[in-house]
Amino acid sequence: MAEPEPKADARFDVVVFGATSITGRRVAAYLSERAGETGASWAAAGRDASKLDRVLAEEGVSAPESLVADVDDPDSLLAMASRAKVVLNLVGPYTLYGRPVIDACVDAGAHYVDLTGEIPFVRRVIRDFDERARAAGVKVIQVCGFEALPPDLSVRLAAESALERWGEPLAEVDLEVTIERVPMPPRPSDYVSGGTMQSLAAATSDEDAAAVTDPACLVDDPELAAAIRRLSPISVAPRRGLGGHPIAPMAPAAFINPAVIQRSFAQAAAEDGANAEPFRYREGSAIAGPALSLPLRYAAAGLLSGVQAGFMRLAGASPPMRRRLGSGLARILPPSGFGPAADRLEPWHWRMSISARTSGANEVVVEVDGRGHPGYLATARMLGEAGLLLAEAGASPDRAGCLTPATGLGTANISRFDRAGVSFSVAG
Repeated sequence: MAEPEPKADARFDVVVFGATSITGRRVAAYLSERAGETGASWAAAGRDASKLDRVLAEEGVSAPESLVADVDDPDSLLAMASRAKVVLNLVGPYTLYGRPVIDACVDAGAHYVDLTGEIPFVRRVIRDFDERARAAGVKVIQVCGFEALPPDLSVRLAAESALERWGEPLAEVDLEVTIERVPMPPRPSDYVSGGTMQSLAAATSDEDAAAVTDPACLVDDPELAAAIRRLSPISVAPRRGLGGHPIAPMAPAAFINPAVIQRSFAQAAAEDGANAEPFRYREGSAIAGPALSLPLRYAAAGLLSGVQAGFMRLAGASPPMRRRLGSGLARILPPSGFGPAADRLEPWHWRMSISARTSGANEVVVEVDGRGHPGYLATARMLGEAGLLLAEAGASPDRAGCLTPATGLGTANISRFDRAGVSFSVAG
């Protein structure tokens, strides 16, 4: 379905719902800067207009307008969405609070974007909203932060490059993330996001938690899903990477990106009227260091693997056990507001390297260079830029429904993310 022209009566290009959250205020700051450069209009939204103004003022940001909206008040959500071309939802955990916002956006004809990593919730959204969103000409794009925008777009870029050069589909993809610079001295709050931890607890205690370990849980075609499960199971075991470094599971979780990336390929193939070719996808975080530290680095990789294996075992437990343990985790894990201090967000520098091999043994390498804390600053800027792309007529693909970052945003304007501090390049 072709994307409709933006609504003539929509006052704001982008509305940031949940702008007082740690990430939300960064999104607002980014949009405030970009609005001056692009002429785009934006607004902040939350339960308390005075709190919105106060919190954003602390960040040196003045929103053009503050909208009052509450997840417990459907009329307020509909009023907010009716004034937006795009709603960026920062109110999580999304399993608990996301559905009413999506409902309002689809009813109002506003594109919807969020940062959820709660794959069981994403699966339900696809089931319940895909047809409605298509009929309304609305894009519903989830998992649109560090998980899974950079990996999803970079793998799509590799696939397009392989088809253009050799006419061959991808057969294997390895993605490695390396953190090259962090603020010193390190603090636990630099690495542990309360919001992410609460989302993991929600996902693993979900009624559909078994989907967490299924790389094909977002793929509709049963035969393709079965082939993906055979060829590309999710593993959290430590391994040796392309550069010889130990590879730990992707942080914060190994079970977020694979499902999104496999859905992207299935959607693209269905749109082209072709059979989707299953491929093996493997990712992880490289733990770099001097040769003498190799045993310690492998030990660290093993520890991180053990933590994620515990989450995956929890997802496979009986429903009563999941509910009890999930509730307990939610109480003891850091709360949603827990995260790094503002002055420790800028120094981060990280890279993603994607090595993709085709069915004919040709290789494509895609590099992603990222600046700013991946889970907060880079994520906020990427989300803000995604909102601007969706609000701009013709800047993203003519698709509607429940989409991934790759199928919803496309790669034609991937260079726009340079402004967000995340640059993509095809290296080979």
